[in-house]
Amino acid sequence: MAASVARSQLTPLSRQITAKPSQSDQTPKCIVRFRPLNIPRRFNVTVKASINRNDEKIGGNNNKTAPALHPQSILDDDDDEEDAASKDSLNSLPRPLSSAQFSNFVSDGSRLRVAYQGVRGAYSESAAEKAYPNCEAVPCEQFDTAFEAVERWLVDRAVLPIENSLGGSIHRNYDLLLRHRLHIVGEVKFAVRHCLLANPGVKVEDLKRVLSHPQALAQCENTLTKLGLVREAVDDTAGAAKQLKDTGAVASSSAAAIYGLNILAEDIQDDCDNVTRFLMLAREPIIPGTDRPFKTSIVFSLEEGPGVLFKALAVFALRQINLTKHFYVFLNQIESRPLRNQPLRSSDDNSGYFDYLFYVDFEASMADQKAQNALRHLKEFATFLRVLGSYPIDTTIVP
Repeated sequence: MAASVARSQLTPLSRQITAKPSQSDQTPKCIVRFRPLNIPRRFNVTVKASINRNDEKIGGNNNKTAPALHPQSILDDDDDEEDAASKDSLNSLPRPLSSAQFSNFVSDGSRLRVAYQGVRGAYSESAAEKAYPNCEAVPCEQFDTAFEAVERWLVDRAVLPIENSLGGSIHRNYDLLLRHRLHIVGEVKFAVRHCLLANPGVKVEDLKRVLSHPQALAQCENTLTKLGLVREAVDDTAGAAKQLKDTGAVASSSAAAIYGLNILAEDIQDDCDNVTRFLMLAREPIIPGTDRPFKTSIVFSLEEGPGVLFKALAVFALRQINLTKHFYVFLNQIESRPLRNQPLRSSDDNSGYFDYLFYVDFEASMADQKAQNALRHLKEFATFLRVLGSYPIDTTIVP
């Protein structure tokens, strides 16, 4: 991808990089907007103060005028107060829930509790708030913790990522869907808009390193390469913003607001069509309907043999049931994973193979007779079949 750099004549610090697709690249161009550095004005002020000796009475006639304080000392005091206030504010943020804290977890009980993985400011938090407006979003250290929190009735729901239009599937959550007995009750599609963040006063040219989740770094590879920044991977995007010192971070604008950081550049992702699909998980399934578009997610395994997968997919094709295709086509129309805790099996020709699990999303409600017939047909030759959920399709994308 070629890039041209344009500088604003009015504001020297304002820059933008326009990524232009080649003729073979039909993805929409993405404009990286660099923000000018906001430096608060500082006035030269002379301050006089009266001092009292230990042996003098306050308000007496022996008050002496102290030398004028240097303006920089005032600014340093203000900075110390701001730093202390900032630390107090960060310490007041909820810490991610871990499995060891389950017995001590307390909720206010007034709102729906929704678990997500990460810390405050994570994209998952925004997705949870889109799925359940006015919810009590509960941060969790790991994906496993969010699953367990729902199962133990510590929270009511979980909203977790399952795939990204650029980075592909979140394999860990596919495995956890099978390990746990939660049900998919909905989905959320969230447009990811990465920002380059730094501490106040730090300019783009001052940065040497940038922190973020590995997928976020990969999604901004072209922009970060042009800026000459060394990339360092951390657990999540908002976590990178939280631990920022003398480096930059790739995270959301929400993380910048929460942790008091400056946004140096917006929309630094290489592809503007960067969408993450999240699953809404609950202890009980919802009752599927036919009044609006529904999607059904299943997982199954098959015996090894030629044409077996073709036979499995034919049960949907024969009934005109579509595998998931929307405005954004995700990568897991079919997702296959080796079946865990199963030994390598031998075939007739002495070659080894694994049993595989296939995850499939199709456009039909389990209330639809043709969907029920398709799964009955599939069950005739599948060695394992489980419905993970039948739920309404999300047709909206939050930018």
